[in-house]
Amino acid sequence: MNKTVGIILLVVGIAMLIWGGFSYTKKEKVVDAGPIQISADKKHTVNWPPYVGGAILIAGVVVLVTAKKS
Repeated sequence: MNKTVGIILLVVGIAMLIWGGFSYTKKEKVVDAGPIQISADKKHTVNWPPYVGGAILIAGVVVLVTAKKS
């Protein structure tokens, strides 16, 4: 179980270091005047600092190293 958690943390940490964030598009109402509605696509970006990915990567290594062999 602990080895699985360690490997998952390693993969997530590496992915966070490589990609650094993601973006998505959301439809938002611009005008809502009774039966007339106008919407536009707005692009949103989610970024995370590199140290978060590094911390998760280190946590994965620690969990993997300290996992008991069964």
